[in-house]
Amino acid sequence: MQDVKKLGVIGAGAWGTALAKHLAEKGLEVRLWAYEHEVVEAVNTTHENKVFLPGVILPRALTATLSLTEAVEQADGILFVVPSHVTRQVLRNLAQCLSHPVPFISATKGVEEDSSKLMTQVMDEVLPESMEPYLMALSGPSFASELSAGKPTAVCLAGRDPELVGRFQAALMTPAFRVYADSDLIGVQLGGALKNVMALAAGVVDGLGLGHNARAALITRGLAEIVRLGVAMGADPRTFYGLSGVGDLVLTCTGSLSRNHTVGVRLGKGETLETILGGMQAVAEGVRTARAALGLARRHGVEMPITQEINAVLFEGKSCRKAVSDLMERDAKMEKGRA
Repeated sequence: MQDVKKLGVIGAGAWGTALAKHLAEKGLEVRLWAYEHEVVEAVNTTHENKVFLPGVILPRALTATLSLTEAVEQADGILFVVPSHVTRQVLRNLAQCLSHPVPFISATKGVEEDSSKLMTQVMDEVLPESMEPYLMALSGPSFASELSAGKPTAVCLAGRDPELVGRFQAALMTPAFRVYADSDLIGVQLGGALKNVMALAAGVVDGLGLGHNARAALITRGLAEIVRLGVAMGADPRTFYGLSGVGDLVLTCTGSLSRNHTVGVRLGKGETLETILGGMQAVAEGVRTARAALGLARRHGVEMPITQEINAVLFEGKSCRKAVSDLMERDAKMEKGRA
């Protein structure tokens, strides 16, 4: 296989911009697609994404475009970093720009709300059938601002073709950005998506001032829910004890830079979801993923009490304190039991 020299990055949010910056600094030719005119103009003129990644100076070699065709033209690979709720529509438009199969990496950490499908499952439906062997997923504990600052970051790249995964593993890696290879597409995506739901719950715990003991218990039992659902969906349980599982879960449930944790904290302090989301520029994927995760749990007959309670808080008007008390007062269980 030929070396990776040119990449199209679809999605210029904080994470997409940080990945584009990282790859451009490594010396790859990178074209960044953004939906917003002001983002494209700023990246190309002031070399800064002032909307989603303010204060970070981008390489002059990194260019942005409003044209999907221009972004992927002659690209050796595509990095897809679009919010889950617009993924299907962007993919439909993107499919018209692809004249031949090209390696395609999803870096979106979410589940489609209406269908409860993982991102590569949506891609399987929307993109040409010939693309199926070329789909991969990138996930792991990674705040965009820290990657942009050159701080050490480790992630996981999963795909169906080990040779293809190895090729892009090498293309993405630098001394500050370590990439591990995997073959568990389901597990890597599920861990990256569901940790956002648990981060909302952990934020609620912190917003209520319930202490470190409660947060540690929430994270641990949240991991148990993720593993149960993952196994039911055919994932390797070992995946969830790696970077895209417990690694991302701990980061997002405890890091002050986590949007989902911040939303949970504000909910715990009594703000309404409408007020919180109304003042946010970036997407908190956990809000949409919570509903999709509950749909997956019911479809696969898996008990996920934390996921159920955070849905009740988000969408049914249940108080945060009542949700916590209902979790604590559930019937006694064996820790290694099914629920």
